Amino acid sequence: MFVDSHCHLDRLKLSHHDGDLNRPLEQARVAGVEAMLCVGIQLEHYEDVLRIARNNDDIYASVGVHPSENEGEEPSVERLVELADDPKIVAIGETGLDYYYGNDTQAQQQSRFAAHLKASSITKKPTIIHTRDAREDTLAIMREHADTAVGGVMHCFTETWEMAEQAMELNFLISFSGIVTFKNAEALREVAEKTPLENMLIETDSPYLAPVPYRGKSNEPAYVVEIAKKIAELKGVSVETVAKVTSENFYRLFKIPKRVSN
Repeated sequence: MFVDSHCHLDRLKLSHHDGDLNRPLEQARVAGVEAMLCVGIQLEHYEDVLRIARNNDDIYASVGVHPSENEGEEPSVERLVELADDPKIVAIGETGLDYYYGNDTQAQQQSRFAAHLKASSITKKPTIIHTRDAREDTLAIMREHADTAVGGVMHCFTETWEMAEQAMELNFLISFSGIVTFKNAEALREVAEKTPLENMLIETDSPYLAPVPYRGKSNEPAYVVEIAKKIAELKGVSVETVAKVTSENFYRLFKIPKRVSN
């Protein structure tokens, strides 16, 4: 029923699962999570991310380099296209701009972001975008390089309604994480209220940003249900409706045949 559209399964905290990744995956399935997208943030860990997807029919993967990753292989357009040539890789990213820690790497981030968007256009695989304290530059680069026929998603969205509107005009969905459940996130909840369900995804970004009532704990895909509950509350619809529409959005965006439950 539910889809966790953005998680980092290769980074889950497994100490309370006896080191066994299958345990949180099974807990997610029991909770009703029928698909997960394991998102890459470093090319050095590409094989780890892809292996998880290949070993599980309900898990997909992406290839990309997070804007805050300053070491390791730099992602050229050609390299991203090469690595994306696998049926389990359904997206390019996570990419984008993150100026939170200063401006020392802004030029590098901008060049890298453009490369991901160009690879997305070539492969016809959507882009997963991270943006933090870089609203104007993010939109400017999207306008210049994003392929609106391919689109993508603004992951873990925490920006303004005006930015959400402009991203949706470029054929990007808006994805809400556990932050929408936080006590101090009233402004974000207002954005979620305004965002049409047809333009929305939900995600955990696990192992980070666990939603209420799990805040302070390591996040897991099963907790995406709590995000769906909050969105349903904000919109005055059923949790089942949120699950159905956001799941359909996920399959449509990433061109994945919808899974048939047993």
